[in-house]
Amino acid sequence: MDLLADFTVLQIAVAIVTALVAAFIRGLAGFGLAILLVPILAFAMTPVEAVLVTNVVALLIGLSEIARIMREAEKSAWTIGLLVVLATWPGLYLLSITPTALARLLIALIALSAFFAMFLPQRPAEQPGPVQTGLVGISSGLLTGFAGMPGPPVVPYYLGRAIPKEVAKPSMLLIFTIAAAAGLGSGAAIGVMDWSIVALGALLFPAVLIGNYFGAKAFGKVSDTVWRSFVMLVLGATAMAALLPVLSA
Repeated sequence: MDLLADFTVLQIAVAIVTALVAAFIRGLAGFGLAILLVPILAFAMTPVEAVLVTNVVALLIGLSEIARIMREAEKSAWTIGLLVVLATWPGLYLLSITPTALARLLIALIALSAFFAMFLPQRPAEQPGPVQTGLVGISSGLLTGFAGMPGPPVVPYYLGRAIPKEVAKPSMLLIFTIAAAAGLGSGAAIGVMDWSIVALGALLFPAVLIGNYFGAKAFGKVSDTVWRSFVMLVLGATAMAALLPVLSA
């Protein structure tokens, strides 16, 4: 427990409860772990710690199902994932030099942006061209570093197209797993990663496994329409939950 000495009992309790709920949403929606977990953890610890702890649990849960998501993901996920790796380090460095209050506000606004992006008109199922795909990958990498959230550009890229949820979900999860690894590598590279963060992430992992399991069970029981409606509800609710404490501060 010495590795967790940097965190209070309250911080750990908040992290466990939030991880359980966020993992259920991930299992059902295919995303949401970072969008929900990072803003809440950022009020219990520093934004950098929140991003890195989330990356630890995102990588662990992603690796636990990596064979399936690699098999089912769209090929575009590999292109986006490579660009995420290249762009994550600049984003994390920017976070490390941004004042805490401003970083918390920007993280909340990033979460909110994903909700509004879902109102864009749905596009055909065909994979977008290299320019759009490249912009999604680079912006996702920057947001992985700065906010621990690769999702805001990635979710509309897949859910904004007329493709089955059985393709959209594993494609997003593959990118998020790659992003988590890139985030941790970037944290180590700029010297903001330590073993207490890894220990807290490992402590949260059982809660993430449980939440993800029940979310995945529910995923197979809902239609595409219900699933997409749930996704929008989750995006809106989590974004507002992250933004309200900032505005009331």
